[in-house]
Amino acid sequence: MGIFARFYYKFHRVIRAIQVFLMVAGPGIIVMVADNDAGGITTYAVTGSKYGYSLMWFLVLLGPVAYFVQEMTVRLGAVTKRGHAEAIFDAFGSFWGWFSLLDLVIVDWLTMITEFIGMTAAMSIFHIPPIITILIVWALMIFMVAQGRYWRWEKLALFFCLINLIYVPAAFLIHPSVRDILYNSFIPHLPKGGLTNDLFFLLMANIGTTIAPWMLFFQQSTVVDKKMQEKDVPFGKVDTAIGAMGTVIVAVFLVAITGKLLYGVNVQSAAQAAIKLMPINQWVGTFVAIGLFDAGFLGAICISLASSWAFGEVFGWAHSLNHKVREAPWFYAYLTLTILFAGTIVLIPGAPLVLITLFVQVIAVTLLPAALVFLILLLNDEETMGKYKNRFFDNIVNIGIVIVIIVLSTLYGLETLFPNLLNFVK
Repeated sequence: MGIFARFYYKFHRVIRAIQVFLMVAGPGIIVMVADNDAGGITTYAVTGSKYGYSLMWFLVLLGPVAYFVQEMTVRLGAVTKRGHAEAIFDAFGSFWGWFSLLDLVIVDWLTMITEFIGMTAAMSIFHIPPIITILIVWALMIFMVAQGRYWRWEKLALFFCLINLIYVPAAFLIHPSVRDILYNSFIPHLPKGGLTNDLFFLLMANIGTTIAPWMLFFQQSTVVDKKMQEKDVPFGKVDTAIGAMGTVIVAVFLVAITGKLLYGVNVQSAAQAAIKLMPINQWVGTFVAIGLFDAGFLGAICISLASSWAFGEVFGWAHSLNHKVREAPWFYAYLTLTILFAGTIVLIPGAPLVLITLFVQVIAVTLLPAALVFLILLLNDEETMGKYKNRFFDNIVNIGIVIVIIVLSTLYGLETLFPNLLNFVK
């Protein structure tokens, strides 16, 4: 009886822990999967077609990097009960507060455009005109956020996160070499040709699509809007870790698809990759197109919310998804404005949409170090964070991330000014 009682007690604790986790889970998974947005899907498709499996190890490495960055926002949001924009204004003053907010707005608005580019391009494959796609997307996005319930929005967002995994069954349909994938996933090496401008561009784009400034603002505001407490931090970390694994899985499987079927083919976008895949395997091409639309939609809804939350925090507007439209009119007005603006830009004839999609990722990673420095400084404020402040190991890892990003940005600039400067690295 004693053994049975102990077993029942442990079993009950496990079940209770799972229940609590399911209540807390959401922000980490959503932000990480939404990170595989339309620009990200295009970046992975181009990476696979240009370099095959050679950069899989780099994508795998970015998973832990994204986790270490994002888990800081979980701690900061749960402890301070403030969004990221508000925390920066309070800690560093209005100058740096406005600097970070304008940084966020510029990147978010540009990135929002890429999401609509991806969605319209994906639906054009199925002969749906861009104007119809944009109208449907506008209606669906407004419906999701205007219900006045955070929990309903989160459930819908998690549904779209599940669809993002469509690249996994798509990859199994083509039977890629498991041995080659494992070799290229865990053994770092440079592709043939060494460090070129094109390689730097893709490395920067992959970093920019895996760690972006909007993610810091989004996850911290989501943690606050969900009313997570300090006791929920461990579950929030697990939530973020699962999301980081999901990000890597989607990236690796999409690179496996384009790396096997389109290696050496000139691919400039995920939509183009889907079209080129159709004659080879119609199901795979269809899955890639569906995944591209889903990625764009999920990215658009999260990025627009990141900016809206930030503006609400700075200007003191009501800014919760638990508020109905009449209770938070300025919050929803700004959200609607960003959605309408991005969709309208895509409809302008002759706009350089493909160039915008790839270039936005590079802009994001260039502006990222400033956002990370603010975050690290906030997490080292013992008076505010208490026992949840950064440990020595946390600081070493995150400062290392900032240094690597700065070095890569500098090398990219040098390579742009002096082509073939670094080609001696093979």
